Amino acid sequence: MNITFVLMTSFALSMDAFTVSLSKGMNVRKIDFKLALKISLAFGLFQGLMPLLGWSLGIRLSEYIKSIDHWIAFILLCFLGYQMIFSKDDKNNSSKCNNLDIFILAIATSIDALAVGISFSFLNIPIIPMVICIGIITFSVCFIGVLIGNKMGAFIGKFAKFIGGIILILIGFNIFNEHTNFIRYFM
Repeated sequence: MNITFVLMTSFALSMDAFTVSLSKGMNVRKIDFKLALKISLAFGLFQGLMPLLGWSLGIRLSEYIKSIDHWIAFILLCFLGYQMIFSKDDKNNSSKCNNLDIFILAIATSIDALAVGISFSFLNIPIIPMVICIGIITFSVCFIGVLIGNKMGAFIGKFAKFIGGIILILIGFNIFNEHTNFIRYFM
């Protein structure tokens, strides 16, 4: 295992969380340091811990997790995206960031990391350096993503919730398609 492998894997696993962080940042009127820290910490923590959980589960549950991980992520992300698009637009709704939403999004974007952790156990990859690197990189890119998303949200105004919801749904579809090649069947 070399540093390039560790960094590339960490960045690849953090991209869904980064995109969702952008979306979350677009839909909160006022992002302060504490809120950006909370969002990125939740994403970094789950993205880092899921490979550890997957690694510890190892061979016993790999087939079960691989067969449903895309469904779980798809359903959670589409539900939250739908909720974001069609929720009532009031001052309280768009100016706050729900802890439950953050928790669900952190889980939904880290399910693939669970499966990656299982593959780490097959490859005898030392898990602790991987977990630390994945967590730190995800935290960092998500923190930046929330701040960038907030600036974008101020720029695009009332369309931010719609765009953010569409992004979540598209991420859900992308995860689902990566595992099932659903779109290939129609082409």
